[in-house]
Amino acid sequence: MYRNSLRIAADILTITRDSDTESGGVGITVLLRKGNISYKSLSRLLKDLTTGGLIEEIEVKRGNRYRISSNGREFLQEYSKFQELAQTFGLNL
Repeated sequence: MYRNSLRIAADILTITRDSDTESGGVGITVLLRKGNISYKSLSRLLKDLTTGGLIEEIEVKRGNRYRISSNGREFLQEYSKFQELAQTFGLNL
């Protein structure tokens, strides 16, 4: 199934939310594997999500980790509502 950029962003936010261990964040390897996305695309998307305030970047010794922000959680809630509305009209997002 084809995923548009909005759906991929929502998937990455969901993975970040669900994989976070006690606010330690989630590493890029988990996002790559579970998100089924290339490194180049994920890097670009993480930059956009961080700039937009939907994901927080945490610097650690072995690289960066990511955790969803409160704005990211709100985005996912609204996206879920929109997705349900679209499905009532027979649209698949």
